[in-house]
Amino acid sequence: MNANPGADLYVLPEMFSTGFCTNPAGVAESTDCNTLKWMQTYAIDHHCAVAGSIAIKESRRFYNRFYFVNPDGTMCSYDKKHLFTYGGEHQTFVAGKERVIVEYKGIRILLQICYDLRFPVWARNRNDYDMILYVASWPTPRIEAWLTLLRARAIENQCYVAGVNRVGTDPLCEYCGGTLLIDPYGRTVASCKKGEPDVATANIDIEELIKFRHKFPVLNDADNFTLNI
Repeated sequence: MNANPGADLYVLPEMFSTGFCTNPAGVAESTDCNTLKWMQTYAIDHHCAVAGSIAIKESRRFYNRFYFVNPDGTMCSYDKKHLFTYGGEHQTFVAGKERVIVEYKGIRILLQICYDLRFPVWARNRNDYDMILYVASWPTPRIEAWLTLLRARAIENQCYVAGVNRVGTDPLCEYCGGTLLIDPYGRTVASCKKGEPDVATANIDIEELIKFRHKFPVLNDADNFTLNI
């Protein structure tokens, strides 16, 4: 983050302080944890927003919680809705039930975590957001699915999509990154180097997005539906 000073928003991967874990006992932090305090301190000191997910223990329950911290230290949070059953995440974590959109510098941002990417109904744009943030620990063997689905979410929802994925290894998986920002046309605006720690910086052009939506009003023609949780 210090290598790219001056950004308005810094986004970190899923469970960036611990690595992805399905056995959170002894690893998960409290709601007033040092990791969150660090995010708040950095945001205040650098006049920026900081976002990323942390394994959180609250009232004897565990949550994969995505924090979005504003420059004044205030925050919003989203608890991961789609727990990764293939890896056993559902056995120890509690799924979230609320879809969370934050507004920052005039841009409405939908917060999503990793496995949520495979469920397009949960992310369906109802003309209520301009960008999706996906933070992830998405392993190398399924990286093509990650890249393809990120592009699909951007095109079908006529929005920007930022996918931030970790790199490195743990006892079970290898991660090669694949972090990138995609515009509403499905084009890559910026990306990180594959397989190594890196930072990518790009600008969001909200005026061009609005013009595109007026010119090609896809969202106005979307099917109506009710989502039951």
